[in-house]
Amino acid sequence: MIGDQTKPEDFRNERGGDHNHIKGWGVDRDPENDPTYPMKKRTDEEIKGYSWERPEQQPVNVEVLRSVERPNIPAVFGNTLPPKGLSGALRRFAFKYSESSYGRWLPLVMADRVGEIEGILEDLKKGHVPNLFAEHGLNSEWKYNRKKFVLKSAVTAAALAGVVLFLTRDKDE
Repeated sequence: MIGDQTKPEDFRNERGGDHNHIKGWGVDRDPENDPTYPMKKRTDEEIKGYSWERPEQQPVNVEVLRSVERPNIPAVFGNTLPPKGLSGALRRFAFKYSESSYGRWLPLVMADRVGEIEGILEDLKKGHVPNLFAEHGLNSEWKYNRKKFVLKSAVTAAALAGVVLFLTRDKDE
C-alpha cells in the first residue's frame, strides 16, 4: 500500500447507544469541563478525523504486523527485526486479537521471552558467549541497589531450588 486509504469518516463512532451508566463517559464533551482548557485552542477539527497532513508511506519491504483495529499500516514502522522463528509465530498469533485482549498481550510478552532465548542461542551458534550479567544491567544493580539485588537473587535461587526439588521428587510416595 503506497498511500493511506483511510478517510476521516472511517473513524466516526456511529454505533450510538446510551453510555451514561459508564463512570466518566463523555467527561470531555462539555467545553466548560475540558481538562485541557485553557492550553488547547478548541476548534473541533479533530472530530473530522486526521487534523494533520499524513506523512508519505514508508515502503513496505519486510513483514509488518498490524492491529486488527487499524485499517492501514502506520506511516513509519521499524524494519530492522521482522518477526522470525518461534517468537515471530507467537507475534503473528497475537496480532489476530484485539489490543484490549489478553489473547494479544500475553503471547506478546511470551514472544519477548522466547526472542531473548533465541538471541542467546543465535549468539552461541556464532561462537559468541553473551555476558548476561552485564546485558541485563546486573552490574549497575549490584553497584547501586545491592540490597534488592541480593533479595532478588535469593528469591530466584529459592524458586529454582523448589522447581528442581519438585521435578526430582520420588513419585512413589
